[in-house]
Amino acid sequence: MKFFNFYKEGILKLGIKHEYGMIDVEKAAQFYPYDGLPALPTTVMGVIRSGPSEYEALNRYIASLPPPEEQSPYGLNESSIIWGPCVDSPQKLICVGLNYKKHAYETNLPIPEYPILFNKFNNALTGHGAVIPIPSETVKVDYEVELAIVIGKTARNVPIADSLDYVFGYCIANDVSARDLQLLTGQWMLGKTCDSFCPLGPYLTTADEVGDPNDLHMKTTVNGDVRQNSHTSDMIFTCADTISYISRHFTLQPGDVIMTGTPEGVIMGYPPDKQHYLKRGDEVVLEIEKLGILQNRFY
Repeated sequence: MKFFNFYKEGILKLGIKHEYGMIDVEKAAQFYPYDGLPALPTTVMGVIRSGPSEYEALNRYIASLPPPEEQSPYGLNESSIIWGPCVDSPQKLICVGLNYKKHAYETNLPIPEYPILFNKFNNALTGHGAVIPIPSETVKVDYEVELAIVIGKTARNVPIADSLDYVFGYCIANDVSARDLQLLTGQWMLGKTCDSFCPLGPYLTTADEVGDPNDLHMKTTVNGDVRQNSHTSDMIFTCADTISYISRHFTLQPGDVIMTGTPEGVIMGYPPDKQHYLKRGDEVVLEIEKLGILQNRFY
């Protein structure tokens, strides 16, 4: 199933991408009241943190709805949706650096022995279609297409073989990075968590629809030009490796997001004379197989 958040009168609401169309869950419940228990979740975070009974109740309810038609009172026109981040309030946003072999090669950095972890904060979250401001303090804003893991249940000291059982789903992330701020000191955070520097979306796709997360094609275009064209199989530390490693050091909670690194093709990896960083008006489009397309414009 594909879940998403959208704004209605400034408030985040739960949407579901159904094979027949886009469903406004709250509006559907107004026309086809749900009288059962437990109550239906109202945001994506509510879905992630719901127990098995709540999740099954939502599945049964959605399956019972008549297919949303173009003029359906609970259908959504995809072109007019104001998208929110598909995960709206994670406790933790954990990022993995230098996790693709070819990306390490292009930046002339050694292959890491352990996952390199850093973080973003919730102020960086934004959604598909949002406009991302370029801070006046930077002139080197870069894109990074990343597969994001969304944790579905509490994970601590998880064996690698069991790691993927703790995943609720996956989405596309853009680890937008101000390289000059990132490299100002030995700590990367300053260049990583500026406002709106972490679009997530458009959908949170459940793990059962994705299958093997290390078997997905990924691509980035800037103003229509292909910049990144790679595959999650190039990861140094697989999704299972990363979840297990992190869980040995601190507890992962439902809704936590792990951004698993970017492949080759970032601006920082180009020769200095070809490093043309993002500027106002640029459109960046990210695509990951089975997860959709995440588009943002910069200003």
